[in-house]
Amino acid sequence: MKKQFHVVGAIIENEQKEIFCALRGPDMSLAGFWEFPGGKIETGETPEEALVREIKEEFNCEIEVREKVEDTTYEYEDVMVRLETFKAKLIAREPIATEHAEVRWISRDEIRYLNFAPADVPAVEKISKKQ
Repeated sequence: MKKQFHVVGAIIENEQKEIFCALRGPDMSLAGFWEFPGGKIETGETPEEALVREIKEEFNCEIEVREKVEDTTYEYEDVMVRLETFKAKLIAREPIATEHAEVRWISRDEIRYLNFAPADVPAVEKISKKQ
């Protein structure tokens, strides 16, 4: 049986209606893919708590988690991933990349042109349709 992971991702939108996206670095799994930032849910955490913690650890900023956008299960070659994606609002400090190769604020029109990790694609499709 494949290893299973339950992870969360944040769709952080700024005042200009741009979405924060992160490029996975060469030392990370799925290197070279873009993603909505987030990470694994630890034992005893809610998805929302995990998202706040992960964003603080990886990007040194604080968010407020809002409504759920997507709940996707994707089977990669060696693992099964359940990704819950939430809208989020930046409430303290601009995010800075500490682990990722690159970060960008992208318009909803342009977001579909980035090479997103497969588990993120359903959320990308959903938000790129909304203006």
